[in-house]
Amino acid sequence: MNFFQRTQFSREAKYLRGVAALAATFFLVSSEGAGAVVDANATEAPSAAPSPSVAGRIKGGDETETRMARLRAEIAHHDELYYRKAAPEITDAAYDELKRTLVALEEIHPAYAGNGSPTDSLGDDRTGKFPLYRHRERMLSLEKSYSEVELRAFQARLAHQLHRDDLLFVIEPKFDGLAISVTYEKGRLVRAVTRGNGIEGDDVTANVRTIPELPLELKTVTADGRNPIPDIVELRGEIYLPLAEFERLNHEREAAGETPFSHPRNLAAGTLKLLDPREVAERKLAVVFYGWGAWEPRATQPISQRALHEQIRAWGLPGVERIAVTRTADEMWAAVQAFDRDRSSWSFPVDGAVVKLDSVSDWSKLGASDHAPRWAMAYKYAAERVETRLLAITLQVGRTGVLTPVAEFAPISLGGSIVMRATLHNRAEIARNDIRIGDFIFVEKAGEIVPAVVGVNTARRMPGSQPFVFPVNCPACESVLTAEQDEAAIRCANPDCPAQLQRRLQHFASNEAMDIEGLGPAAIASLVERGRVKSFADLYHLKPEDFAASDSGKLRTAQRTLAAIDRSRHAELWRVIYGVGISRVGLVTSRELARQFGRLDVLMEADIDDLIAANFTAATAAAVVAYFADHSNATVIADLLAAGLGHSSTLAGGAVTPRSSIFAGKAFVITGVLPHLSRAQATGEITAAGGRVVGKLTRKTYVLLAGEGSGKKRETAAALGVSVMNEAEFLGRLQSKE
Repeated sequence: MNFFQRTQFSREAKYLRGVAALAATFFLVSSEGAGAVVDANATEAPSAAPSPSVAGRIKGGDETETRMARLRAEIAHHDELYYRKAAPEITDAAYDELKRTLVALEEIHPAYAGNGSPTDSLGDDRTGKFPLYRHRERMLSLEKSYSEVELRAFQARLAHQLHRDDLLFVIEPKFDGLAISVTYEKGRLVRAVTRGNGIEGDDVTANVRTIPELPLELKTVTADGRNPIPDIVELRGEIYLPLAEFERLNHEREAAGETPFSHPRNLAAGTLKLLDPREVAERKLAVVFYGWGAWEPRATQPISQRALHEQIRAWGLPGVERIAVTRTADEMWAAVQAFDRDRSSWSFPVDGAVVKLDSVSDWSKLGASDHAPRWAMAYKYAAERVETRLLAITLQVGRTGVLTPVAEFAPISLGGSIVMRATLHNRAEIARNDIRIGDFIFVEKAGEIVPAVVGVNTARRMPGSQPFVFPVNCPACESVLTAEQDEAAIRCANPDCPAQLQRRLQHFASNEAMDIEGLGPAAIASLVERGRVKSFADLYHLKPEDFAASDSGKLRTAQRTLAAIDRSRHAELWRVIYGVGISRVGLVTSRELARQFGRLDVLMEADIDDLIAANFTAATAAAVVAYFADHSNATVIADLLAAGLGHSSTLAGGAVTPRSSIFAGKAFVITGVLPHLSRAQATGEITAAGGRVVGKLTRKTYVLLAGEGSGKKRETAAALGVSVMNEAEFLGRLQSKE
């Protein structure tokens, strides 16, 4: 069999199986199945065949059928985690290795292959929570390669099949996100659908519409006719999370004492499948387009992949900013390597490069398999992996009481930085990977950002090592740890736990929150340990001697810190809301809560209906109400209000000089969404007219100022005999000053 005969198959399952079948000829596998391999005919084994470790597992025997069934079950398990739950347990490379092993076994033992093998599947991201929509044209995946040899074979195969040596290829970054198909009809966005099973997917149009860069209409045709708008076009692309947004979200989680997200792809996929578009909007997803499905009329579709990229930009859509055009295998490999070198500086997550034949007319000649086009291939970059020794597993107590295990290991250089720690996420993760202190572990940077422990070198495990045992008691306060049903997290339920208090105070004083200079972790730890601070409000009653200043230098430092604390009394309202650490309330939501409600005491009295009417999600509304309903939280908030905090920037310190006395002493309640005024603006107008805004309707309430979505409050007002005003009536009263 010559080279072209060996490489004429596409990188579909048939090709993989064909090469895998050759493994019986090319390789001599040891009788023990330990992976000893001898190359019979070449200097390098065909990369499409199983790796040596796989080859060592493909011998037959009485247990072959059982092993194949277990492999299918394992792959199905990982498909469920990856596609439907966006929570994979293993790396892409490890998953592909499982599939290649099964492909080889099915080819060598066809009697055990059966129907419905996961090797014939695209995967399926349908969740059952969204309406389903059928793609006009099937939405396929890409064949993958992990070696230079395989990539060169792909180029040689296409040249052989098309009988040409002058083929043009386009190289694109492989975005690490969730595949999406967005349909425009006569230039208007009408639908966004996930790949699903390739035939139909989840209709996530409402969520995709929250992406700011995605136009609802394509730019219209230009005078020279070079920008035609088709009647229908299914544009194919990727939903992803920009790296800066991923870091922002993780920074917020770490500040809140929560375990950071592990990977931008998983977070993007999980976010897109949220049921409330308002929650999706809080995480700034992005989209990029690089392909198409249906295109009507077909006469207007691009003649090349390069033309598609130009068309995408002409329509005002987010496209691939950097591509390479190559002719030879050497140029192709050089471009793929160049992308690998540069990807650390890109703003989006990349896990490989995609090689596509440029000419659309040649695509139809090559066709597609059940899984992927034969004219394209994805080259997956190998993650940088370093082996190091695990020195300890420490437990970090977050401000919500969740314990996060952290791997402490011998320092390594990874991705251009020195790394000594990585989160282990939770107790289940440690048990699943059987991670033990003293082990030699493998560390990678997940998504090129977060260091992650991805495995253990059990061959180097020391005799007598013991599995890690999670403690029963909190390491900070000795309280018994608890675990909620169906929740992986272990937490300390003691609200007075000093570790939790320190983390809450660190968050409160951080630059993103109250921005109290000088109140760092060491100072906070000292204040907590000596009992000087037990809540946020205690900070505003500190004196120089509380800082244990024993010399003039430390006294000056204490005085500067006290001055910074005093300045924070006048911090903008959103900083206070963010600083107190309400669950599900990050920086964006904090700003919007401040804008809508204007004062902390008004927000404190808001109910779920008020918050939902103000366009907050049900989950956020429930979290805010639950926070203020907690007696200890309500007490702290009351103390902060007494200290002068919690007013909007326009009402700093609460010292507002009324412009008139039209509403002197009158109590207002605001509900619903007003047509033109935010709650903060309405509150400012009421206060400037001598009135005050409260959160709860009583018989003593003067007026209910009601906007859209205020049905229940209107009913309560009617029952109590309280007058109701709309925005126009309210503004009319202000102008009349009567």
